[in-house]
Amino acid sequence: MNKKEAKKRIKKLREIIHYHRYLYHVENKQEISEEALDSLKHELYQLEQKYPNLITPDSPTQRVSGQPLDEFQKVEHSDPMLSIEDVFNREEIKDWINYIKRLSGKEKFEFFCELKMDGLAISLIYEKGILKRGATRGNGKIGENVTQNIKTIKTIPLKIKAFQELPLGIDKERIKEGKIEVRGEAYITKKDFKKLNQKREKKGKEPYSNPRNVAAGSIRQLNSKVTKERELDFMAYNLVTDLGQETHSEEHKILETIGFKADKHTKCCKTIDEILQFFEEIKEKRDSLPYEIDGIVININNNKTFKKLGVAGKSPRGMRAFKFPPKQATTKVKDITVHIGQTGAVTPIAHLKPVFIAGARISRATLHNKDEMERLGIKINDTVIVERAGDVIPKVVKVLKDMRNGKEKNFDFPNYCPICETKLKKPKKEAIWRCPNEDCPARKREFMYLFVSKPAFDIEGLGPKIIDQLMDNDIISQPPDIFEIEKGDLLGLERFADKAAQNLIEAIENSKEIPLYRLLFSLGIREVGQETAIDLANYFKSIEKLQNADKEELEKIDDIGPETGASIVNYFKKDKHKKMIQDLIKNGVKIINPKEEKREENLKDLSFVFTGGLDSMTRKEAQNKVREKGGKPNSSVSSETDYLVVGENPGSKLEKAKDLGVQILKEDQFLKLLKK
Repeated sequence: MNKKEAKKRIKKLREIIHYHRYLYHVENKQEISEEALDSLKHELYQLEQKYPNLITPDSPTQRVSGQPLDEFQKVEHSDPMLSIEDVFNREEIKDWINYIKRLSGKEKFEFFCELKMDGLAISLIYEKGILKRGATRGNGKIGENVTQNIKTIKTIPLKIKAFQELPLGIDKERIKEGKIEVRGEAYITKKDFKKLNQKREKKGKEPYSNPRNVAAGSIRQLNSKVTKERELDFMAYNLVTDLGQETHSEEHKILETIGFKADKHTKCCKTIDEILQFFEEIKEKRDSLPYEIDGIVININNNKTFKKLGVAGKSPRGMRAFKFPPKQATTKVKDITVHIGQTGAVTPIAHLKPVFIAGARISRATLHNKDEMERLGIKINDTVIVERAGDVIPKVVKVLKDMRNGKEKNFDFPNYCPICETKLKKPKKEAIWRCPNEDCPARKREFMYLFVSKPAFDIEGLGPKIIDQLMDNDIISQPPDIFEIEKGDLLGLERFADKAAQNLIEAIENSKEIPLYRLLFSLGIREVGQETAIDLANYFKSIEKLQNADKEELEKIDDIGPETGASIVNYFKKDKHKKMIQDLIKNGVKIINPKEEKREENLKDLSFVFTGGLDSMTRKEAQNKVREKGGKPNSSVSSETDYLVVGENPGSKLEKAKDLGVQILKEDQFLKLLKK
């Protein structure tokens, strides 16, 4: 076969392979076997190897090409790739619709509802019908050029297919000869995710935690051969380029026509009830779908109206993500134990057969207390429903008693502490049983964990595992001991070579200066959390004044009631607690008291909300500064909010604040207010 004949054969092979690729991966149809398709691909590969100057970017063989990259190039998005504001219930959807009515001056809308894929957002640029660039979302403005990896995804066409069936008014010439941008979601199907984890487990490797992370990690592999092995998929959801389309639903039709896989589960809705009905339908189908989703996306269907509504922060005003409620899963209870907290609280814990819930591998769940265990009627070996919501500790919500087979075992809640054997007590008006022994080894260990934690002394490198090691080797037994550790005490212990030992000694030294409010939190006083510790520090100004306060004076402070007041008084009555504070000071701890000047209370009773990123400090630091000055940081804007502090890329809180007439501060104005 000469070069001229090879050129014709290559062209024909490409057309046939593209056709069957589209049929198989997009239409889910098959006219020839996979073996036959592989044979065609092999022939094309052989011819291209013989005539390498005939290789073109849209050839099926170019889905993997080139050597592994050292790094990804940065690319700028012509239109920012925005995030979507979440809603979780009917009321929030209603508030959003009323909001866009006010902004647009319209009373009625058509909404286009589609699945919210749980993958990685990708931008694709085509020039003259050929894929030229694939990029990640990045920060919305700047992404990474991942073209080489994108080409491994078989549902992304390297060349846009025939488009004779496009609707009237659509600019076919621009598709054929110009530049267009398509956006969508790269993901891995549940089936391929399972296969991938099975392969890893056979090799003795840890399974991946969730499909989304696999998709994101695969797209960002410097070696595209690794990406190809992951078998990713792609769903197009947005045609950025204006080709004359008037609605978002029309964009989906165009995307399908030119060769992309698009969502088949969409619906146009005109009322909240229709949106909710669609949401419930999708929720019912969720587990049967071949890919992970975490809700639906509600779009204003009319493109002109959508564009006119504009953007608030990083989110379009004309779009919302309606999220599913916390995801649940069933698993078996392997064992039940109790955990003794630093205040003596006895919490029953279910040890589970590991299960993935909402993207995390769960092997333990709280049973809260003895009463909750009795309400559930839970036994060891029971099949249970476990729920996880955000960062909240997973919990058992239901026992499937019909699944019992006679091998279940009762769990007897202990009458005595399993660690120190002290008889447990249940204070009046409480549901929690407690170990009253303050010298209980379990309580002491939990207290040490709290003492070195980030909101307390924040000793870098001194986490629970190192605390355990130091306690097990009798190097420390109480907080003041930490500040007596010398380098020689650490050398010879596992994990402690010369450098590691020196680093820990320096971290301990650097932690010795501590604000009063953080010291108070580190003491583990019952009922005293971070905010109460700040209130106490701002009111009493010194540890000495607080130690001598009575219950009546404590209750003068907002949000401190009789129980908290009594807890604080009882704590400082005990000589061993006073001695511990004295020993901390003796060992070099310096307590930084709030200044006595009145200006420290200049934000008293003022409510602050923050939106967007601040340059001079983190949001948490800003909130703490407000607390230190007597103000109240809140998470959401309301008519009670005094100030909204606006940083870079503010969210929807800004629009809500404007609507409610809340005073808006820029970062420099906020900093000036702090200094007054």
